[in-house]
Amino acid sequence: MKTPIHILGIETSCDETAAAVVRRNADGSGKILSSIVFSQLEEHAAFGGVVPEIAARAHVEKLDGLIEEALHGSQMRLSQMDAIAATSGPGLIGGLIVGLMTGKALATATGKPLYAINHLEGHALTARLTDDVAFPYLLLLVSGGHTQMVLVRGVNDYQRWGTTIDDALGEAFDKTAKLLGLTYPGGPAVEIAARDGDPRRFNLPRPLRGEKRLDFSFSGLKTAVRQTAQAIAPLDDRDVCDICASFQLAITNTLKERVGRSLQRFNAEEGAPAPKLVVAGGVAANQQIRSALVELCGEHNFELVAPPMELCTDNAVMIAWAGAERMAIDLPPDGLDVAPRPRWPLDSSSASIIGHGKRGAKA
Repeated sequence: MKTPIHILGIETSCDETAAAVVRRNADGSGKILSSIVFSQLEEHAAFGGVVPEIAARAHVEKLDGLIEEALHGSQMRLSQMDAIAATSGPGLIGGLIVGLMTGKALATATGKPLYAINHLEGHALTARLTDDVAFPYLLLLVSGGHTQMVLVRGVNDYQRWGTTIDDALGEAFDKTAKLLGLTYPGGPAVEIAARDGDPRRFNLPRPLRGEKRLDFSFSGLKTAVRQTAQAIAPLDDRDVCDICASFQLAITNTLKERVGRSLQRFNAEEGAPAPKLVVAGGVAANQQIRSALVELCGEHNFELVAPPMELCTDNAVMIAWAGAERMAIDLPPDGLDVAPRPRWPLDSSSASIIGHGKRGAKA
């Protein structure tokens, strides 16, 4: 295998259009040579969520220019890439088609191999680029479309231990914010409002607390927020802040209890000398949640690893890196007949559960 490996990555699974160039060295270390992300936040804000048709149109309009910008920023030519990596799922079908078809076109034009990447694998492997994390480790993925606990044993070797049985955590934040009249995206808005609220005013439920299975559930908590708001309507600013603070405390307590069970299982079954919990996804930016995870890891002798925020949300660096990791161990590239997969679990042996997909396109 030629070393180092240079990969062009393309990400279009939801509402970010992104392109990046990454180098993987023979010793397993890597370097980000360029990373360009176009956020569609303004396009979707008026609708309070992602509109698939608008997202797909923006990908079409922006992607070619972002790829050109990423290559220019890396000071490399397309002909110098060793492969093309494009997100193939899970995600919104329109966006996936745009990115994967572009990847196929570039691979055909250059004769380079194509890697159709699972978006979740991109998240799962990012910490190996940023923090040189060794296998095995645990991944907590908390985003607008995913809430999962995954054992990462190696490249292409994943075991899903827990997933949401209904809403993803980021989705619960967004819906709570919309219910309370806060701005989109909901996560940052709820966190800001919660700073001025009383987290003990409302006793909201802690879903699945005490259950041995490692899954998550947030739909009931969201319903409790709606019922609480209706019971004291009309809401003033103090009410909104108190509900947000109570909601965020319930989320934090729930995550600590649910994730704690996975840490116990990892210690019992894997016996890694320096166990690590990797957290990824936009919700990882919430400071109260992050502080709770740091405290939890300390209690179980784990190290919490959180890649930089720009690499926790959707980006093409993680797609390029996943392609490089697969190429480095001689996993075969994909044929040009590979199809986008809006539903694509990272662990194919796990039973499909409604609710652990990506914003309407369940994995």
